[in-house]
Amino acid sequence: MKKFMFRAGAMLLFGSGLLSAQVVVVKAGKLVDPAAGAVLNNQVILIRNEKIEAVGHDLLIPKGAQVIDLSNETVLPGLIDCHTHVADAPGEGDPVSIFRKTSAEYALASVPNAKAMLESGFTTVRDVGTYRALNDVALRDAINKGFIVGPRMFVAGAYVTITGGAGMDSGLAPDIQLPWDMHYGEANGPWEVRQVIRKLAHDGVDHIKILSSGAVLTHGSNPNSQEFTLEELQAAVDEASHFGLRVESHAHSAQGIKNAILAGVASVEHATMIDDEGIALAKQHGTYLDMDIYDEECIQGDKNTPKDFLEHDAALGQIQRDNFRKAVQAGVKMSFGTDAGVCPYGTSAKQFAFMVKYGMTPMQAIQSATVNAADLLGKSDLVGSIKPGRFADMIAVSGDPLADVSVLEQVDWVIKGGAIVKKK
Repeated sequence: MKKFMFRAGAMLLFGSGLLSAQVVVVKAGKLVDPAAGAVLNNQVILIRNEKIEAVGHDLLIPKGAQVIDLSNETVLPGLIDCHTHVADAPGEGDPVSIFRKTSAEYALASVPNAKAMLESGFTTVRDVGTYRALNDVALRDAINKGFIVGPRMFVAGAYVTITGGAGMDSGLAPDIQLPWDMHYGEANGPWEVRQVIRKLAHDGVDHIKILSSGAVLTHGSNPNSQEFTLEELQAAVDEASHFGLRVESHAHSAQGIKNAILAGVASVEHATMIDDEGIALAKQHGTYLDMDIYDEECIQGDKNTPKDFLEHDAALGQIQRDNFRKAVQAGVKMSFGTDAGVCPYGTSAKQFAFMVKYGMTPMQAIQSATVNAADLLGKSDLVGSIKPGRFADMIAVSGDPLADVSVLEQVDWVIKGGAIVKKK
């Protein structure tokens, strides 16, 4: 009986493409090298034990290796989305819908999100918070253990937010007590901020998400406001550094953005109303801007979006896109982030065309989701490029994404750690 169960399990893994041969060779007709900003022809990629061992034109193919022939395709590194909410259950346009699910339902409902992101070509994501604290930690660990299919996840654990702030699920009567996991990240004052970050570090997060301005998609919030003070933000960055963690800050308002940059965050999320001074500060400090310039289409196009969210969002979409163009022209570091979950999971690649429309070259847009994103994560030695020592994460598309970046919206092949996840 045990022997039968082992064979059945092995057949299941082989059938799903998740168990690859120890040595895999990929033949790439065209290989995009974002680090060099170049395209190489007729490359051979040698993979051993999930990682790339060698890349070159005339590499000897080892006897018995599994060969994946992508000679008619354009091969790129696996894409990275630096602003996702994969661990959220698909909602109905309003965070209050969370209260219709138990925490277990909420966690299990996120499983298809992970699969959709991976199959759309995003082999790595930086998940930047969930209202149900630590659901993202559990999802990350389940993927890493092979229980479910999904991208490599780097997770925040919970939002670090002021009481009643942008990271609080609000809209309920004030006498309703939230469960522990929905106010886990609540903090007021520098020492409470430090305490929350200590909890998060203990509970195994990969980075810290703090909110320095109001939000668009939160009841009772104002995107123009400042929330955490500069002193509180500085405490967050300092405390996180003791655990080797980087901090990203949600910020829409001009002053909230500048406070976050001055505090030393690694990236500013949204950066909607960034002004000329903020752009100059970001360039001076080497701060990444992670601007979700596509999701306006989904906020305005969803009939379930609450009226107050639409009011928060009025005119902000075009302001953000115009400021994105200014930041690109100024040479600020830019990473790829979409706020996945606002738009349907698996559609993040639609943002590439908007990034090109608002000032990037196709290569710059690809770099934002590969080498730049890996640098922001602090994981350039593992992901973001097809180089020896990195995980063998790659995608393949028909056509030329440098001529038409929208071809990235339809990937033919997805390979994670040398194993085929999706094929044409």
